[in-house]
Amino acid sequence: MTAINKKTVDDLKVSGKRVLVRCDFNVPLKAGVITDENRIVAALPTIKKLIADGAKVILCSHLGKPKGEPKPELSLAPVAKRLSELLGKEVVFAADDNVVGENAKAAVAAMKDGDVVLLQNTRYRAEETKNIATFSEELGSLADIFVNDAFGAAHRAHCSTVGVVDYVDEAAVGYLIGKELKFLGNAVDNPERPFVCILGGAKVADKLLVIENLLNKADTLIIGGGMSYTFLVAQGHHVGQSLVDNEKIDYCREMLKKAKEKGVQILLPVDNVATKGFPDPIDAPIETKVFPSDEIDADWMGLDIGPKTAEMFADAVKSAKTVVWNGPMGVSENPALANGTKAVAKALAETDAVTIIGGGDSAAAVNNLGYGDKMSHISTGGGASLEFLEGKELPGIAAMDDKN
Repeated sequence: MTAINKKTVDDLKVSGKRVLVRCDFNVPLKAGVITDENRIVAALPTIKKLIADGAKVILCSHLGKPKGEPKPELSLAPVAKRLSELLGKEVVFAADDNVVGENAKAAVAAMKDGDVVLLQNTRYRAEETKNIATFSEELGSLADIFVNDAFGAAHRAHCSTVGVVDYVDEAAVGYLIGKELKFLGNAVDNPERPFVCILGGAKVADKLLVIENLLNKADTLIIGGGMSYTFLVAQGHHVGQSLVDNEKIDYCREMLKKAKEKGVQILLPVDNVATKGFPDPIDAPIETKVFPSDEIDADWMGLDIGPKTAEMFADAVKSAKTVVWNGPMGVSENPALANGTKAVAKALAETDAVTIIGGGDSAAAVNNLGYGDKMSHISTGGGASLEFLEGKELPGIAAMDDKN
């Protein structure tokens, strides 16, 4: 699955047409100020292309979880302001609590070619997350063409990602989704080998389908983070108070067996940085101790990979040609428990391989450490990239195929 077989903005004739673009402006806000504008910046190429081609550009997005009612602190007004600055032209904000209201209709009616309007938070409407046709039809009534460029929401079948497609003449994907499909699609379906996947994060349960799918694709599977302890228990190790999913021990055993049969190398931690309790608050100074993976003391819990493991994982990356990373190696919000995640990020920054970071915490870690520009691609969708790695079709992208 690549962007090549999808209709993209490059295939559209948009001059004089009203184009509704679903963006992912779900940015973090603190007291009404945007603290990370990466998602806004990622949407700019598609928006600029449509402006340059003379479209009337109507933008929509969700922000946070207002759960179907107007919440002033989750208004997209700050996004409209920042977008105006980044585009060097006014982005008219249609401040309707019902999203498609008098302000939106008047703003769209007054548009000239190349103008930009931003609608209010789509999740102010309860219908949005339930994909109810009435709201989809209202959104569609504003536009002739729909462009989905919100990869971060493409795994959701909502009105503004899927439903609206039924109420426009044409639909296509934007540059951001095209880029995501190109990198993630090629990595999963046609990787240059050796293909190494690094999985982290807290729970095995969150990554069950990813592990199964990647066992059929990868040459090496590296497992760190909280999820690694269930695998270590499956190998008969004592992991103290570390996070273990007792219901998934047999599953982990099965995966280790399956990997052996398929000739896929699974790398698990050989040592761990442990503490006597979970840090509270999460970034509080805390005493740590390094234990071999097979003998963590009964009253200690592993919360990061140890130095030997970090070296082993970094070595595995050096010979790779394609690397996908999803999930931190430990509680990376705490400086004393972030070294494993840092070591993996540094190894990826120094390799010549195609490096794809699967959104979420891994993306934040790479960016915070200053390695963002060294990666081939950082996904803008944590949940969406995870479902992609599971081998699922994303509804917000499948809907485009149904239309065309």
